[in-house]
Amino acid sequence: MYTNEPFVNSVNTPKLYNAFNQLIGEGKWIPCRNVGTFPVRFPSDQEPNDTGKHVDASFPGNDPENFFEWRVNVKSKGRALLMLILYSDVSKNDAPTVIYEGSHIDVAGLLSNKGESGLSFMELANKLEELPKRKVVYATGDAGTVYLCHPFLVHSAQPHRGSTPKFMAQPTLLLRGELSVSDSEVGYSPVEKAIRLGIE
Repeated sequence: MYTNEPFVNSVNTPKLYNAFNQLIGEGKWIPCRNVGTFPVRFPSDQEPNDTGKHVDASFPGNDPENFFEWRVNVKSKGRALLMLILYSDVSKNDAPTVIYEGSHIDVAGLLSNKGESGLSFMELANKLEELPKRKVVYATGDAGTVYLCHPFLVHSAQPHRGSTPKFMAQPTLLLRGELSVSDSEVGYSPVEKAIRLGIE
């Protein structure tokens, strides 16, 4: 969980704060105090063993030390957004993250009747192949590009066929409380509206 000042500053900018407010709502998120983990991909002819479709989990299960037991629920407990931050230039050959456009709506449907405990990382991952086929897009861009994605977005890694190592961070934008997906008296944020599309 990197806390080096230049990295933390890079995810706490007025432009990003404005986007967070638009997507989640003012006062509903907590500024990033670290930039999470750095997935680094090196050019290789070998197939990586971690390219499966998944949704990032956001709160611990019975065993907090076991990543695969971390969970996701329909209110996205603990996570406001999935963020992909490019710290190197990433072309289509440089193992850009694979994004399944619109898949967050399908995942909301999967989670809709799973209650507060939701599903574990692996339980959810094992259900993703059952979802409708979605258009594939790639998280490419120049160093400094930030992808702000719905927390339920299905994504995956892929092999690196380029020539320059890829550096990316995936900080968690934390929620102050929880998202509202029903009976809101003040309306819904875009992130909440997307969940409602999947559960209605």
